[in-house]
Amino acid sequence: MISFSPCAVWAKTASFSMGWAAFMCISPNVKEEGAMKEDTGTQDTPYTEDTLVEQLELCVDYLWKSERHELIADINKPVIAVFEKRRDFKRLSELYYDIHRSYLKVTEVVNSEKRLFGRYYRVAFYGQGFFEEEESKEFIYKEPKLTGLSEISQRLLKLYSDKFGADNVKMIQDSNKVNPKDLDQKFAYIQVTYVVPYFDEKEQQEKRTDFERHHNINRFVFETPFTLSGKKHGDVEEQCKRRTILTTSSYFPYLKKRIEVVEQQSAEMNPIEVAIDEMSRKVSELNQLCNMEEVDMIRLQLKLQGSVSAKVNAGPMAYARAFLEEKNAKKYPDNQVKLLKEIFRQFAEACGQALDVNERLIKEDQLEYQEEMRTHYRDMLTELSGIMNEQVSL
Repeated sequence: MISFSPCAVWAKTASFSMGWAAFMCISPNVKEEGAMKEDTGTQDTPYTEDTLVEQLELCVDYLWKSERHELIADINKPVIAVFEKRRDFKRLSELYYDIHRSYLKVTEVVNSEKRLFGRYYRVAFYGQGFFEEEESKEFIYKEPKLTGLSEISQRLLKLYSDKFGADNVKMIQDSNKVNPKDLDQKFAYIQVTYVVPYFDEKEQQEKRTDFERHHNINRFVFETPFTLSGKKHGDVEEQCKRRTILTTSSYFPYLKKRIEVVEQQSAEMNPIEVAIDEMSRKVSELNQLCNMEEVDMIRLQLKLQGSVSAKVNAGPMAYARAFLEEKNAKKYPDNQVKLLKEIFRQFAEACGQALDVNERLIKEDQLEYQEEMRTHYRDMLTELSGIMNEQVSL
């Protein structure tokens, strides 16, 4: 991602009294550069409007290269102000054409998933004798494109094996909470966990595009499955999970590859809460796919298949049988059972809408597949109606 050094330039350019604060819409990280106004070592540096324009034009070039087209208009605003003041209509026409092209590109790729904004990993270091001030600290690493867990793990293992010796470095393979006192102090330990950006309910509504879900983010989440019997995985009636939310000191995208974690919150979910969470996610995903301007047929059909034709002991109906059948529902709080029932009603509606969208868009060679999905859907509704003791309609 680009450096926001033009913020400091703007702060020293008398024509623009707002200074770095005007770039807050681009990145909250510019607050870190606000202190540069007080840097006495740069007072004699000649900053001019032309310096500002040059720096911002460089920023725009990097935005094109990084495929962050949504930011180009905002970065160009102060440049437009300069050329409006100078009555430089030729440059203004070029700027507005550039903005026009950026928005055309946004409409082309906004929900296509053609842009790969990267993946995120929590990396924790343990071993006072090796990591010194970084011991027991956690960082979020932003990795390019589709970097997998094994790839970053192997890279870090090699990096620190070269530094400390291959026999002295161990990788922690799970996401469980680590107590440093339980570790052998003769070794350096590295724990790598895949995380995704975290959004609360309000942010879920506001951040609708892939770009918005990877821009100006500083909270990340991962989940750790467990059962009360001590096993990691079990039947849905015993499957619990721990959700951990991490907050970083700055926002991604950032000038550095990693940012330190400054806050951690964990919450545990019992089995019916896991069902509520998983089914809510399925409803949200189906609705999002159905409401896209350009529907991703492959993703839609994969979600449909996993929703209406899952195996007997897996998928949504496994949750319905485990928690909503009358003999089982009595074991759980009434309010949670009612909530799960309502989510299943929404799920049935979302599946129906997804089938309608799929039917509208498929070609003739998929008509048989569509009818098969319809049959599975009807069977699901019939079973769900029996489980919930109500008519769940098509």
